[in-house]
Amino acid sequence: MDSTRLLRRSGTFAAAAALLLSAVVPADAVPARAPEPGGVAGSAAAAASPAPPLRPLPTAVPAALRRYYGQKLAWHSCGGKRAGFECATLRAPLDYAAPRRGGDIKLAVSRKKATGPGSKLGSLMVNPGGPGGSAVGFLQAFAGTRYPRSVRARYDMVAMDPRGVAGSEPVTCLSDARMDEFAQVDQTPDDDAEVRRLVAAYREYANGCAARSGRLLRHVSTVEAARDMDLFRAVLGDDKLHYVGASYGTFLGATYAGLFPSRVGRLVLDGALDPSLDAQSVNRDQTAGFQTAFESFAEDCAEHEDCTLAGGGPGVAGTRLKAFFDQLDSQPLPTGTRRDLTESLATTGVISAMYDQAAWPLLRRALSDAQNGDGALLLRLSDAYYERDEHGSYTNLMAANSAVNCLDQAPPFRSPAGVRRALPVFEKASPAFGTSFAWGALTCAYWPVKATGGPHRITARGAAPILVVGTTRDPATPYRWARGLAGQLSSGRLLTYEGDGHTAYNRGSSCVDSAINDYLLTTTAPPAQRRCT
Repeated sequence: MDSTRLLRRSGTFAAAAALLLSAVVPADAVPARAPEPGGVAGSAAAAASPAPPLRPLPTAVPAALRRYYGQKLAWHSCGGKRAGFECATLRAPLDYAAPRRGGDIKLAVSRKKATGPGSKLGSLMVNPGGPGGSAVGFLQAFAGTRYPRSVRARYDMVAMDPRGVAGSEPVTCLSDARMDEFAQVDQTPDDDAEVRRLVAAYREYANGCAARSGRLLRHVSTVEAARDMDLFRAVLGDDKLHYVGASYGTFLGATYAGLFPSRVGRLVLDGALDPSLDAQSVNRDQTAGFQTAFESFAEDCAEHEDCTLAGGGPGVAGTRLKAFFDQLDSQPLPTGTRRDLTESLATTGVISAMYDQAAWPLLRRALSDAQNGDGALLLRLSDAYYERDEHGSYTNLMAANSAVNCLDQAPPFRSPAGVRRALPVFEKASPAFGTSFAWGALTCAYWPVKATGGPHRITARGAAPILVVGTTRDPATPYRWARGLAGQLSSGRLLTYEGDGHTAYNRGSSCVDSAINDYLLTTTAPPAQRRCT
């Protein structure tokens, strides 16, 4: 499990699981729903080592970019099952530093026009997270039809696949067959030989990305994607950007606000990242976040007869889960397919269910099946995480995720020795997941291009009020990150959801939903530090 990939989720798992598991469990077991910071204290790590601020860009459009800002989109019906949605292609410079020399990149965009009644408020751009999640797919599968009717009535719902993602010249790294092998590689090495095999897998992955997508790898940063968002805003004819971003989408939205504070309209950042943290802090915090989520699952699990982890509390449940993983390390389980359930795949399957408590019944059943010698359901949960379909085809989510993360931040570890030194901290944060998360964080050490970004603070001074949403037991974006981002933003408002799962909007809390809907429709942000249960 590469923990750098864990930034990505915003209910994407729930939607994928609904598709992949529909033949196994009742259709309503997982909702077909998709959605991988003021004045509050930031994280301790940020306070101990202040990061430099992100500087805004000039408000005037540079002469070399005017042809991009002046383009007209050729909208057309998306066709098929996407009735009511329009699609188009937006051109952007591959390299904003040299737009005349670098050539163009083509970005997939989509929209669904405001339905009325009521006066139109502009366009509402959505992003489900990642990095690597398809915003266009999210719009067409969920936001364009299942966001609150009042919001869809007043806004054109729009989305753009970020550069390198899905329809926007996707980064690719490995064939589907090689991705199957990569997903199974042992990320809890027991000896030097297993460490060498893990490193070899990471090198092969990185080299595959360079061979297949070398032109793109230096130009898929979050800063560049945020600049593409401003281009899209202008081409749509909007003076301000209105936006709902979840998970990694909060980093994308906050980066936009830092670069273009005067163009901020109504921004909702749900399941927030703290941009001031370095990569090792991010990985360590996420390890603890997934442990917290697992303990919530274990407490809930103990109340059901089909729970194989019951008895003795969360600590004992964690010990039993770790023993299960250890057993799979030497004895993978059959799944009824050509792929056995390995320790790595089982870990991914358990992790995937932590994103949404609606998936907990599936996980209980999957663990029960595994205890009876059947690894099929845990494998399906893992496949949902990786966005692997029943035919063995992968989306480019994982490739794009690595490409963006490895460009945005220097590697948390540069060698196996660094991982070994950090193992005690990671294993303390999570006895069940710590080892795999620590070794998974080694991926970017072998990346073929150097990182161009690093930790920074985003103040977005002068921006309109920005709504930051944090969930207290969020596994992938721990609550402290929302507090950290809200504390950095000069106009940040923190909305707290006391609950489980990754992100909060459209997840069943009327308190959260009404606060966000009111903000989107009236520009009135909720009172500072409002809490919902």
